Amino acid sequence: MIKNETTNNLLKLNSILQSHPGIAISVSGGVDSMTLAVLAHRQHENVEMFHAVSPAVPTSATLRVKEFAENERWKLNIIKAGEFSDEKYLQNPIDRCYYCKINLYEMISSYTSLTVMSGTNKDDMGDYRPGLKAAEYHQVVHPYVEAGITKEDVRNIAQFLSLGSLSKLPASPCLSSRIETGIPIDPAVLPIVDRVEELIANKISSQIVRCRIRNEGIVIEMDEETLRQVLKQSSMITALIKNIEDLFRKQGYRQNVSFEPYRMGSAFLRNAAHD
Repeated sequence: MIKNETTNNLLKLNSILQSHPGIAISVSGGVDSMTLAVLAHRQHENVEMFHAVSPAVPTSATLRVKEFAENERWKLNIIKAGEFSDEKYLQNPIDRCYYCKINLYEMISSYTSLTVMSGTNKDDMGDYRPGLKAAEYHQVVHPYVEAGITKEDVRNIAQFLSLGSLSKLPASPCLSSRIETGIPIDPAVLPIVDRVEELIANKISSQIVRCRIRNEGIVIEMDEETLRQVLKQSSMITALIKNIEDLFRKQGYRQNVSFEPYRMGSAFLRNAAHD
């Protein structure tokens, strides 16, 4: 049944892709955009990829994009979207993602006249995603949405296309999403957030790790079962806290470090004041 659904989804996607004479795909490094990029490149003659680098983009995401680009022989453009020159973005309002995407799509459009596409899927349409307004403004096409394809469908397509561990890749929003709404984005601290998450992931077998910066301090989140096991090891917790505090102190952050169960989007405060 899954194979038949995947085959049908691929047919729908190919029809959508072929309806455009040329395609420019915004590739973040996540499973959605990466899978779309692989499929488009294998099925379409005129495709190029755009990957934006900035302090908000995890190093692992950029490395993944470059690796796939080499293996799949993409025409890859590494660009800077320029969101860190946008004061509205840096203020970290509730609609920060709008300012991120408006800069990203503006930059991509300045490089190419091809139809810009994103990896937004059907499930994303039910969330509060101000970045979709920026996509609409720049007439960005969402093939998964047009084809009615969900996140699970995307993972099935990635598996069908033999993309290895990509089909199991956990979601990992940009590093700015770790900063509580209303706290200004500090580009110098985001790489530290990335390093902390990598440090914990390497020491603890947990796919979900978030390093949140909140008004009350630095909060490390992981799934409940993993957290329960980690909290039993006091020596490990003590060592982790020291390592994390040392990394943040180098940038002048002297906040307490605590551990909590993972909550998706917990740094996003919908009721935060904004302009």
